[in-house]
Amino acid sequence: MRVALAGAGAFGAKHLDAIDAIDGAEVVAVVDPVIDLAERLAAGRDDVVVTPDLDVVLDDPTIDAVILTTPTPVHAAQAIACLDAGKHVEVEIPLCDVLADGEAVLEAQQRSGKVAMCGHTRRFNPSHQWVRRRASAGEFHLQHLDVQTLFFRRTNTNALGEPRTWTDHLLWHHAAHTVDLFAHQTGSPIVDAHAMQGPVHPELGIAMDMSIQLRNEAGGLCTLALSFNNEGPFGTFFRYIGDSGTYLARYDDLTDGNDEPIDVTAVDVSVNGIELQDREFFGAIGEKREPESGVADVLPCYRVLDQIERQLATS
Repeated sequence: MRVALAGAGAFGAKHLDAIDAIDGAEVVAVVDPVIDLAERLAAGRDDVVVTPDLDVVLDDPTIDAVILTTPTPVHAAQAIACLDAGKHVEVEIPLCDVLADGEAVLEAQQRSGKVAMCGHTRRFNPSHQWVRRRASAGEFHLQHLDVQTLFFRRTNTNALGEPRTWTDHLLWHHAAHTVDLFAHQTGSPIVDAHAMQGPVHPELGIAMDMSIQLRNEAGGLCTLALSFNNEGPFGTFFRYIGDSGTYLARYDDLTDGNDEPIDVTAVDVSVNGIELQDREFFGAIGEKREPESGVADVLPCYRVLDQIERQLATS
């Protein structure tokens, strides 16, 4: 599998490391409009093409697939361009920041017949997989998913603290992880969603704090608090409260309600969620099937985000 990686930021580096661990897949091109970033990411890889132009990759018939870790506002348009060029595509979360754009990606995928997958990594983290397996076996029924997503980003910076040319968003990016995961873990669609947000930042133009409440068809609840104002540990912390236990998940790690570690090393072939996500992408291509977190599968999440955005606009 000959793969192009578009976007040489923090997540581009994570995917490059993940693909290095996967037999049968090779990054052969790195794309970034800031050529210095692309060259830095491809350093030491003599056979990798480095280019600022995505069209160079799309015009190359030897490249099978593209992974997009580019700025959120161009995700949908670039995913469509990849599909129309006959490339399989994996686009990092979020699929879009406007619902109609996400729907257009699905239409492009259906036209092309290629694999189109969105990087909803929480589905692949061994911690969340472990909980889902208990639920699927009928050994755990989720009653309340309590989640905190906390960052300190009062300027346009990425996960490495480097400047960004675009603005991140609590709703369309960070809430997407939890909204999708809640429905996925329970196998029950979200039927009710409410939200409140704090003041809009005068320079960034986004709300820096948000509170979201969800209820699924089975009656389970999800409470999500998000902030770009947090001083302290960063990341997302999931507390699964159920009828037979409580579990705390943070990325690939899992503990019980008393902070006792739970061994998740046997859940999958790796304990790296990004690697497992990429393995699913390549596996779906090779097996000619729909992937876990395919575009059609994750679109219900973006419909909920759109509903919340419209509610916030009138409140």
